[in-house]
Amino acid sequence: MPAKPTPPRKKPAKGDLRGVLAWHVRTLRVEQGWSQEALAHACELDRTYVSAIERSVWNVSLSNIERLANALGVEAWELLKPIP
Repeated sequence: MPAKPTPPRKKPAKGDLRGVLAWHVRTLRVEQGWSQEALAHACELDRTYVSAIERSVWNVSLSNIERLANALGVEAWELLKPIP
């Protein structure tokens, strides 16, 4: 049985937009109980790409931010809003 997904533990540094995106994507994915593979399938992206996004490795295009947001049921801007 695969491990249960866990929310992010460490908040990204102030001004780290890739980190903010990673935080929101992982948090929303975990809230929905999805694996990275399930999210990747829902937005027609590769699982390794979703993993790289959650690790803040990639600069993500606006088109892919929109795909992620649609799959997660939020507006695209919500994935980039500052973390309180």
